[in-house]
Amino acid sequence: MSLFFIFLLLISTNILTFFFSSTSYSSSCSPLHLSTTTSIPSIDVDLPSEFLSFTSGQLLPFGYNPNFDSDTIYPPVGHTCTLFPDDLRRYMSYQVNGSCPDDELLAQKLLLRGCEPLPRRRCRPAAPPHYAQPHPLPTSLWSIPSDSSVVWTSYTCKNYSCLIDRKKTQKGFDDCKDCFDLDGRERTRWTATGATRGSLDFTIDEVLATREPGTIRIGLDIGGGVATFAVRMMERNITIVTTSMNLNGPFNNFIAARGVVPLYISISQRLPFFDNTLDIVHSMHVLSNWIPTTLLHFLVFDVYRVLRPGGLFWVDHFFSVEEQLENVYAPLIRSVGFNELKWVVGRKLDRGAELREVYLSALLEKPLNNS
Repeated sequence: MSLFFIFLLLISTNILTFFFSSTSYSSSCSPLHLSTTTSIPSIDVDLPSEFLSFTSGQLLPFGYNPNFDSDTIYPPVGHTCTLFPDDLRRYMSYQVNGSCPDDELLAQKLLLRGCEPLPRRRCRPAAPPHYAQPHPLPTSLWSIPSDSSVVWTSYTCKNYSCLIDRKKTQKGFDDCKDCFDLDGRERTRWTATGATRGSLDFTIDEVLATREPGTIRIGLDIGGGVATFAVRMMERNITIVTTSMNLNGPFNNFIAARGVVPLYISISQRLPFFDNTLDIVHSMHVLSNWIPTTLLHFLVFDVYRVLRPGGLFWVDHFFSVEEQLENVYAPLIRSVGFNELKWVVGRKLDRGAELREVYLSALLEKPLNNS
């Protein structure tokens, strides 16, 4: 029954494939492993042939598979991809078996607008011309990688020195503007030394002390910047996967160079973990009032889903207007069913007291006996 349920989930994420025309695929491989497409209805949209090649249903080489309860597999792709046919055509236009276009910005724009997951491509992505190997562990955890480990064409800065200095030299907003400076605020985040805002700043050791030693082992950091949270946890023998976008900076490259695992998904994507598996989920700033309320509600329920019973959801500096927190966000979070271990509200004053903005830091527990 569980495998059949997984199959239904896969199909539900790919409903658009029922609208695409079929394409054929030829191969020089043995006939036993030929991939055959199924015939499906088409829609009046001029979609790239490579996109149709990927999304069309593929007959399984050995026929019906009881695990799938089908003889066909439908590759997953975000259902909104077809809403942006011009950008999709640009993204899927390349020479098969050749080099991919240098189009990171285009790919990320599609992804953020809901074309997630992006369709696979049959081309090789650009790589740095003189790639430098990463620093070895544990040196890599607090070292700046080589500039030659990144393809810089998509970013305003063209080296790490520029990224480190931009908090001093660049006006306007950039995501996590001071994150790349590992000798700055990153050095003291989530430590007793870095707890400068009073009770809003929970420390990692304070949070871990709420569980039996050794029972927090694996988890997720949503929108984790340059993964300093994951690094701090790694120093305590805890494995954290960090989701991050590359918003005007090579965040995913930087995270990987530090020696922890990046996950390139947006906040709209269903978390790619099975139910009741993670010990802790953390998010700082990202889960806040810029997210549409219904989407946020789905997201918090998804966090609940992936946490094991007794697992922790650490809401770190969620920000909103005070009235929003009282009337919208606090009821929303509480409706999901967590136990509240900590719930602290404090003023957010960086943009002026007249805006009446507040932070919420909370430590929530998934109940042991509650579905």
